[in-house]
Amino acid sequence: DVGVSDGRIAAIGDLADADARRVLDAADRLVTPGFIDVHSHAGGGLAREGLGQGQPLLAQGVTTIVANPDGGGPVDLEQQRSVLAGSGLGVNVALLIGHASVRRAVFEMADRAPTEDEMVEMQRLVREGMANGAYGLSSGLFYAPGSYATTEELVALGSVVAEFGGLYTSHIRDEGDYTVGLVAAVEEVILIAEANGIPGIVSHMKALGPDNWGLSVAATTRLDAARRRGVEVYADQYPYSASSTGLSAALVPRWAQAGGADEFARRLSEPVTRARILDAMRENLRRRGGAEAIVVAFHEADRELEGQSLAEIVDARGAPAVETALALIRAGRVSIISFNMSEPDIAHIMRQPYTMTSSDGGLVPMGDGRPHPRNYGAFARKLGHYARDREVVSLEAAVRSMTSLPAAVFGLRDRGLLRAGAWADIVVFDPAEVSDRATYAEPHQLATGIDTVIVNGEIVREQGRFTSVRSGIVLRKEGEAR
Repeated sequence: DVGVSDGRIAAIGDLADADARRVLDAADRLVTPGFIDVHSHAGGGLAREGLGQGQPLLAQGVTTIVANPDGGGPVDLEQQRSVLAGSGLGVNVALLIGHASVRRAVFEMADRAPTEDEMVEMQRLVREGMANGAYGLSSGLFYAPGSYATTEELVALGSVVAEFGGLYTSHIRDEGDYTVGLVAAVEEVILIAEANGIPGIVSHMKALGPDNWGLSVAATTRLDAARRRGVEVYADQYPYSASSTGLSAALVPRWAQAGGADEFARRLSEPVTRARILDAMRENLRRRGGAEAIVVAFHEADRELEGQSLAEIVDARGAPAVETALALIRAGRVSIISFNMSEPDIAHIMRQPYTMTSSDGGLVPMGDGRPHPRNYGAFARKLGHYARDREVVSLEAAVRSMTSLPAAVFGLRDRGLLRAGAWADIVVFDPAEVSDRATYAEPHQLATGIDTVIVNGEIVREQGRFTSVRSGIVLRKEGEAR
């Protein structure tokens, strides 16, 4: 028996003689801690009207998300906290302070190192974010303007994070062979973590593109070596062979994006520079497996394109692939699904004892676009497809990667475990029935098999049905600055 009172687990054991207002029958089910999504883009969606309960998250058993990944999110975390708390949350939210957001606030999209005064201001903003309860610093070094930062810049900002006992998590500089390569990018995370004595996380770890399949072993070898000498480094992963990002981020070289949209347009107007951009886009498209491997998930200007591959759009328009892609980018915001990973790499990364589970997903209204199915199914897919059906990892290892491991890494005190005194974030499910139903063609489908979800002691989902309760809170990293 698990007894819950005043938001926390009061007792575990034979509680037959105890009194309870409600009794939930969990016979023939597993009772586990609530799942923690350590890399989530759902923060913005939770603040939108009608999405605050986070039903796609709860249906997977997720009770806590870590928001503002990839260097993004607001710089003013106190305001973000207020907005989220005011919307009525179905899940708990932990915040990060984003490197790219801080950099953009200080000197916009400039492709250069900060001046001394600019670095002082960036450190001030990171310190303010940490003082406002951030759990650490996130970066997106693959994207502009994060890609313009040197390792030394991140080390300097990491020193501020260390003052508060926080961590560093990064969409690394290269997940394939765009620039420095996957292995060097992993080593950069290790260097930043080791220099500051803080935990470092390789976000949604993968080996991107056929040229790099198999490099997951080399990358984890570097993490293993660092861990043996005492560096606290980890990875997180979503259990899919396709990624999702912006079409511009996938294909346009970062040097062409420096200075922002106006500068990009100016470069395209210069024939020689335009040719350089198209050449780079052509190579980046090849890296990702070609036009057949890219599918439009959302297009701001033409929703009819959603669900079509770039190859299909090229056939319809009769223009070269990179010219077609450039036209899509210039017409409006485009997000894509990119099929670029191998199953052996996915399995190898998943089996590492330091790999946490994440979704890298967001929250969108039901029926809006063709988003990546990870938004709806990441945690259920790992439990069902990878643990139960394929036995890539054990059920115990899968649950640990979603609960006690992320809670320990992020310092989510009294969460991620079932024990007396812990917060009552609890999931009840049948491991034989849990399943992700979302597909690439039909992504807007909730996961099944998660019967009951309890957040901070309140029942938010019971016997597969949502209640009206919204008991989530915005978490604040505890402890004073060192």
